[in-house]
Amino acid sequence: MTTAFITHRDCWAHDMGSHHPECPERLGAINDRLIAAGLDIYLQFHDAPLAEDAQLLRVHPQSHLDFLKASLPHQGIHHVDPDTAMCPGTLKAAYRAAGAGVLAVDLVMAGTCKSAFCAVRPPGHHAERAKAMGFCFFNNIAVAARHAIDVWGLSRVAIMDFDVHHGNGTENIFSGDDRILMAGTFQHPFYPYCGTENPAANMCNVPLSAGTRGDGFRQVVADIIMPRLRSFKPELILISAGFDAHYEDDMGSMGLVESDYAWVTEQLRYLADEYAQGRVVSLLEGGYSLSALARSVTTHIRALADL
Repeated sequence: MTTAFITHRDCWAHDMGSHHPECPERLGAINDRLIAAGLDIYLQFHDAPLAEDAQLLRVHPQSHLDFLKASLPHQGIHHVDPDTAMCPGTLKAAYRAAGAGVLAVDLVMAGTCKSAFCAVRPPGHHAERAKAMGFCFFNNIAVAARHAIDVWGLSRVAIMDFDVHHGNGTENIFSGDDRILMAGTFQHPFYPYCGTENPAANMCNVPLSAGTRGDGFRQVVADIIMPRLRSFKPELILISAGFDAHYEDDMGSMGLVESDYAWVTEQLRYLADEYAQGRVVSLLEGGYSLSALARSVTTHIRALADL
């Protein structure tokens, strides 16, 4: 059974200005590397649909949607926080990014594919219930998780976040929701400077110090995160797949390499095979060194697809 690859050209139209690290070229680098690696022939390609407001309203209030719609500029760039900006194409890109996660859940739940990767932007894991921040507008993975619960009737959805930055938005939305187990590694202390103060019981937050390399990352995943996920017995695994903990990425100060991303993806795939009928949905978050990002995503997809 193939792995789905979900993206849309609208996601390239979001542009926060020259020299901004969260740039449209990220998706181009991923596409080029997939083709160069010969992986494209093994994937099932889908265009990301526009998320429906009703799907977004499961995790965001109407006031948040109204704020973003009112903030959308007709030309130029409008900042909603110091490092998060909108251009005329931003809102459609954000709706596609959230819609990709919904489609991915539908595909794996229907058995059309076992796993899916969403090559979308803007990312989502910093978007809180009523706040856009950290390059994020809608919390894409939260929208996907609530779709799995509300539409497909799941009662245990696991979210793994290995971005170099803590997924504060996902924690803000799901803290205390026993249907969700969120587990994640992140550099600390580092933006967004949270995740360690009295997390809820359904949060498995594992801070890592700057300079942590693959052996340290693998140890905490094996010793702390995987046992928590295994005891939860998830019916679906979602991945906030950020690749900015790569040693070549100057957005963080960690030392992961492609083989580390392959390893953690394989661990999650094995867990999905054991408890979730193999169902894994991965959504792109960070990763800003174009070459490292493209290589890491290709490795991640190869492991997802068991190629």
